[in-house]
Parts: sequence; C-alpha cells; structure tokens
Amino acid sequence: MHLTRDEEKGLSGEYGEATSTAYRILVAIGEATDAEKLVPIKWAHVSGVNYNTIGDSGLEFLREISKDGKVRVNTSLNPMGFDRENLPELSPEFIEKQFEIASAYEKIGVTPTFSCIPYEILPIPQEGTQVSFAESSAAVLANSHLNIITNKESALSALASALTGKSPYSDLRIDENRSPMVEIVNETDLENELDYGLLGYFTGKTIQKSCTGICSISENTDMWSLKSLAAGIGTSGSCGMFQSKKPSRSLEKVNYGKKEMNETRDELNTSEDGQLITFGSPQLGFEEISKIQTLMDGKKFSKPCKIFCPKSVFCKAKQYGIIDSLQKSGVEFISDACTCLTPLINKKNYDSIITNSVKASYYMKTSNKVSVALKSLKSILKGYTV
Repeated sequence: MHLTRDEEKGLSGEYGEATSTAYRILVAIGEATDAEKLVPIKWAHVSGVNYNTIGDSGLEFLREISKDGKVRVNTSLNPMGFDRENLPELSPEFIEKQFEIASAYEKIGVTPTFSCIPYEILPIPQEGTQVSFAESSAAVLANSHLNIITNKESALSALASALTGKSPYSDLRIDENRSPMVEIVNETDLENELDYGLLGYFTGKTIQKSCTGICSISENTDMWSLKSLAAGIGTSGSCGMFQSKKPSRSLEKVNYGKKEMNETRDELNTSEDGQLITFGSPQLGFEEISKIQTLMDGKKFSKPCKIFCPKSVFCKAKQYGIIDSLQKSGVEFISDACTCLTPLINKKNYDSIITNSVKASYYMKTSNKVSVALKSLKSILKGYTV
C-alpha cells in the first residue's frame, strides 16, 4: 500500500506514539483489504465507549492512546452505559471506569455526543464526503440515504481514522463497489418501522455483499423506518449499503415475501409479553419522540417505559414540553445510552422486554440473555396504554 511522506512520518512515530499506533492499524487493514492508498476523511464516529463491551483491556488501550493522541477531524462518540446526569444503581467500579473511558475520549478531542444517531444532531457534510463511521446502523444509513461515504468500520479503525484523518481506500469507498450485485425483491406491504427492520435484518443476513438493491422503498419513507431498515442490515451481516432506485442492469434476485418476513420475526421474537417497554435502538430523534407524544394523546403506559435518546434531543424536546408530557404518561428518559448492551437492562432485572427494534431484539437475546416481545410502535401503544 502506498503511503505519502507525511503518512510515513506518522507511521514511524514522528508525530507521537498514538498516531503511530493508529497508522499501524490502518496499514494492517489496508493490506488485508487490498487498499492501494489511504484517503482523507472529514468526520469520524467512534464506538467502543460502553465499559460493558470494551472492558479493562479497552480502557487500558484508551489510557495509552490519550497520553499523546489528538483527533485530526471532527469526531463524535457512540453511547455509553448510562445517563451521565442521572446515575443509576450500578456498581461504583462500573461507573468509575465508564467515566474514565469518557474522559479519555474527551482528552483526545472527541465530541462527547454519546449517540448512535450523530447524523440527527450534527451537521451533515456535503454529498460524497468521505467519513469513518463505526456504528453499523449509522454507516448503512450514511451510505444509503445521507449520500456520504464510509465503510462499516470497527471501533479500532474509526478511532485510528480520527487520529490520522485517513482511512484505507477499499470496499465502499470505491465507486464501483457502491452498485448492488444482488437485489432483494420485496413482496410485502411495509406498514411500519418494524416491517422495515425485519426486511433489513433479512437483507443483511442473506446478502453478504457490500451493497444490495431493495425494491419498494419509497422516497417518502420516514426517518424512523429508514433507521430501522439500516439498523437491521447493519445488525445481521456485513452489507454496508442499500440502494432503492431501479438498477440499470439485471441483477441476481432474492425474494422477500410473507414467509420470509414471518420466519425473520419468529427468529427475533422470543416472548409474547414483557415487563418493560423500551424505545431507542438506534436512539430516538426529536421527530420520533414527538410522534410518540402525539399518538399517546394524554394516555398512560400500563407498564414501565424507557426511551433512549441523545442529550441534545432530550433538551430540545423538553423546550417544547414533549418531555414533561411523556413523563406524565409514565416514560423514563435515558440519555447518553442505548437499549442495546446497556447494563440497565439485564437478565437479573428483566426476564423479557417489549420493543419495536430489531437491533435491540437481536442484542438482548445474544448478549443480555433477555427475551423480547417484538411489536410495532402502534401495536405497543394500543396494547400497553390506558
């Protein structure tokens, strides 16, 4: 892989040990993916924040990086394990180490967004801009809907890109790889955000290509459904992009009908009911929280309900009176965290939960060992409000 003189200096350690480590990571990835060079990026979104997932080894790595590392591009940060301003009843060790992780990222210049939907709270760069997103749902949505360019990065590769401002020129960064090789032919009526999530999960599990085509995705599809589709694709496989426009050439086709939808739902739906309702995987944006308030129309939840959203979204919704309204309806808001992988929802506290998120359903089952009743938003509001 060709490196510029400046990149060689970074690799050799002239700009510090953290930068050298970052270049070593990128070179290794570049060689593994047959990248001919590194290309500049304008924005990095870093994961590897939740102590529940990175543990002591991840924390030690961040301690080393933060000794002399500084990000070279705008860098946002994925959710952590809990709300910084509303500390839960977790072990003092967990809380202490979670804050140390957050401090290490802030020390190197990362913006503490603690959000998996950075595209809803930060300015979107111009079309065609190269970025580096480690959050899988954000990466798929960026490529497919926001018209910016990223691979499905890992926590390490996105951090390395943040520290160098570079990323290997491979996979979806190359124009010809951004055309679908396979098309999912949707034969179902996509009625709600859950239907889109199920289609996404099937797509990601079935199509092990960088990009796929999907029929029947309207240009007027709302953001919640698009986020659900992208999250489903990002959760179940390596596919990093979908295109909904009619392909210019004939593609291999895979049918997705009622049978495939029901089989996908059966795989993810592991309970008929739950003790807790959760929304927010990916986190909810302002429009989605507003939609819940409108549909609630003054009713109250009959079971505890948690909504996960970015702090900036919470503050905006509070200004409009939406937060107070939903809190009166029984909602607990949690910022800085996400339904997935948070220690706030575990087998010790809950046997099962109710959610409309395919991504949450997958991770609750595989990582938290909590069963899930998978229902659409309107089904949840119909069945669990009074």
